Amino acid sequence: MLIWFLPVFLVFLMIGLPVFFGLIAAPGLLLWLSGQERDITLLYRNVYNGMDSFPLMAIPFFMLAGELMNRGGITMRLVEFSQALMGHLRGGLAHVNILSSMLFAGLSGSAVADTSALGSMLIPAMEKQGYTRRFAAAITAASSVIGPIIPPSGIMIIYAYVMGESVAALFLAGIVPGILVGVGLMLVVKLMADKYDFPVASRKTTWGERGQASLKAFFPLMTPVIILGGILAGVFTPTEAAAVAVAYALFIGFFVMRSLKLSDLPGILERAGITSAVVLLLVGAAMAFKTVVSLSYAPQIMADFMLSLSENPLILLLLINLLLFVVGMFLDAGPAIIILGPILGPIFVDLGVDPIHFAIIMSVNLTVGLATPPMGLVLFVASSVSGERVENIARAILPFLAVEILVIFLITYFPAISMTIPRLTGFAN
Repeated sequence: MLIWFLPVFLVFLMIGLPVFFGLIAAPGLLLWLSGQERDITLLYRNVYNGMDSFPLMAIPFFMLAGELMNRGGITMRLVEFSQALMGHLRGGLAHVNILSSMLFAGLSGSAVADTSALGSMLIPAMEKQGYTRRFAAAITAASSVIGPIIPPSGIMIIYAYVMGESVAALFLAGIVPGILVGVGLMLVVKLMADKYDFPVASRKTTWGERGQASLKAFFPLMTPVIILGGILAGVFTPTEAAAVAVAYALFIGFFVMRSLKLSDLPGILERAGITSAVVLLLVGAAMAFKTVVSLSYAPQIMADFMLSLSENPLILLLLINLLLFVVGMFLDAGPAIIILGPILGPIFVDLGVDPIHFAIIMSVNLTVGLATPPMGLVLFVASSVSGERVENIARAILPFLAVEILVIFLITYFPAISMTIPRLTGFAN
């Protein structure tokens, strides 16, 4: 009977029950109906146990670092730096939007934070320059998915926690795929800019002006260098790196840029706390949900079913990408990874797929799902920031989604794209 946990969960989602309560109610109801009341205690105890983890402490620290940098004006400096480099191109502000997302990804690792922070600045600016509001919101939402791909990444920390993989290896494996997504989006913007005669954002800056913009952005851009460098050198763990990122953001905000005041801290801590609580509650609920997954023998049933379709890893990877794409439309990336990772990961590792490679396939696919209609979370955030209807943004985002799907298949069938850097640095075989 427990094998019905996933259909029941989807029914709860469709009737409007929040994901957290759906993750708890679906398995709890089935355990009660099947007479396994003792396991209900285990289920709800695992909500706390799922959050009580040292590696997961990295998530609230990275959330807080992102809030500090956004409130401290660092986001503005990244936008100015991007504009100095790309503002003179046709469709310049759209390019600036994408490049800013790539740079911001190295600070926060959150698609929602990216959409909110950059959207509030760039969507009105793009509209003022003649872009339609729905296009501005669509490019902001599409580029924000780079946030959890380029390190640091919250969902990769969750994957490493659930599957026992190296956080450093996953971070390194995400660099090239994240850059590929950004470059692909820029190519689409260039084609659209030539076809629809998009405006130029600014005159071509001199090398001196670019140098000044680079100096202003230097300290913010050092954040991912410090985080990744410290982890790779073995100086600190990913969780300690997140705490260092908070300390560095405080130092920049108070002593370098002097854009933060003590009176700003309560609001920053409140926003970071609420965001972190939402993520960690979902992780805890998903870990409890995972308890029923193991009790129901779902991994073995799923493995037998998939291998009955084909034993060719290439065909199975195609089918899994389609499954993940559909799941990503309805479920946030973190819970989806916790629920499906233990089911799908071992199947493909047994078929010879490198576990780090599969982790990147899954992470990128589910991250793109954040911008996929009908339930993509960043679509709703972009709608809230821009005031544009979700369905209008969903139509405008389709060309960008096509490129991101192409990148997913490139990552899937050309493992070297994601595996080269981890192998060169000794973090993967």
